[in-house]
Amino acid sequence: MAYYSVLDVTPTSEDWIPGYLPTANARVAAYGGKYLARTASHEQVEGGTQPAALRIIIEWPSRESALAFMADDAYAPHLEARTAGSVSHHYLIDGKDDLA
Repeated sequence: MAYYSVLDVTPTSEDWIPGYLPTANARVAAYGGKYLARTASHEQVEGGTQPAALRIIIEWPSRESALAFMADDAYAPHLEARTAGSVSHHYLIDGKDDLA
């Protein structure tokens, strides 16, 4: 069953971005992930304001794949750099409809 990472990221520094992107791209692909959206073009249409410069959606083949990506040793220093250089929120969402 598919899982989805949904992130909102607002950089507080851009120093980490050039080194982050190539590694994140490669590691996402290595775990079977696929970027569905990575964009600054978004608008909030409901709820309290949740500002973010970027919204990112990644589709994973499984929960285990998503968690393995997050725990990957090659990704770890880049995750640390992103965390230090941005305000980020990451949600892992099960691709099912519990209300159907």
